[in-house]
Amino acid sequence: MRDEYDFTDSQRGAIVKSNKERITIRLDPDIIEWFRGRVRGGGNYQTLINEALREHIERQSGADLETTLRRVLREELTAANP
Repeated sequence: MRDEYDFTDSQRGAIVKSNKERITIRLDPDIIEWFRGRVRGGGNYQTLINEALREHIERQSGADLETTLRRVLREELTAANP
């Protein structure tokens, strides 16, 4: 070990680079246990919850597009065949 160290350009706190935002969320214990029970190979349940939420959002977005497309087609067909 050295007698002195230069910390001129250092920063306090843990060095964690992430594109995720830390939040506090309250979930029912059975929901948490369900996700924890599915963790395999060093993963974590929070990642599984994030993936489930993302999948849900993508399905919802697809349904909205389909609903909009169906509505527009109905309107156009009705206008073309009075």
